[in-house]
Amino acid sequence: MTARLIDGKAVAASVHDRVHSAVASRLARGLRAPALATILVGHDPASEVYVRNKRLACEKVGIRSVPVHFEETLTQAELMATIDRLNADDSVDGILVQMPLPPQIDPVAVTERIRPDKDVDGFHPYNIGRLAQRHPVLRPCTPYGVIELLKSVGEPFKKRTAVVVGASNHVGRPMMLELMLAGATATCCHRFTADVAFEVSRADILVVAVGKPGMVKGEWIKPGATVIDVGINRLDSGKLCGDCDFDSVRQRAAFITPVPGGVGPMTVAMLMQNTLEAAILRESES
Repeated sequence: MTARLIDGKAVAASVHDRVHSAVASRLARGLRAPALATILVGHDPASEVYVRNKRLACEKVGIRSVPVHFEETLTQAELMATIDRLNADDSVDGILVQMPLPPQIDPVAVTERIRPDKDVDGFHPYNIGRLAQRHPVLRPCTPYGVIELLKSVGEPFKKRTAVVVGASNHVGRPMMLELMLAGATATCCHRFTADVAFEVSRADILVVAVGKPGMVKGEWIKPGATVIDVGINRLDSGKLCGDCDFDSVRQRAAFITPVPGGVGPMTVAMLMQNTLEAAILRESES
């Protein structure tokens, strides 16, 4: 068996097309385009690339981009004041603060300062709580994107065993909630899990997000499983790789995401979807 690749670029393009059509329809009905404010602090090269990609995606789908860039010396009070201003701005539908932040700024306080109905990252405790209660509003973009990828290959979810390796607040934990919401029976492995290989071997659906190159081995994989590799790691050679040993895992899985070109494009695509949904929700409540 050689797994079929799940083309994240193609699925992301379909999400972008869907958002673009919805934005065009809004404009035709005399409504304004949704607007996304992206806040970047400092000059971290990776963060600059991520923010640039998000702003380019906005341009592609017709969402108005509101760029905000500060030097690394920014204080927490100054950032909070900016978030308060954007929270109060009725022309802005979504607010995204690019992580990581400089050490003088508390990222938890920043996340909680963004209004839940403008939290297009989906990380505010209110939005995580709504997902846990099975009434999602704005959903964390990467797990939301993984669900779209799984749907694209006809994943039925119900009566399927799902295993998530990694328990981060941004991916692992909300991923488990998303899989349960979809109908799968989900387990989350973390650093205290006694036997990760055994847990992985039970998985019909496997999502790996730990940031350790090649951690998951091919012999761990249940034959016919669907494998979503969220990890993206740069080796000393400069090559990008995921958290799975791709070549050996592909010999046992039915479907697998490549790295790069798998989950990565979906995160930005679902950010566009969330920004559109934020605009629609805010208008319905006004």
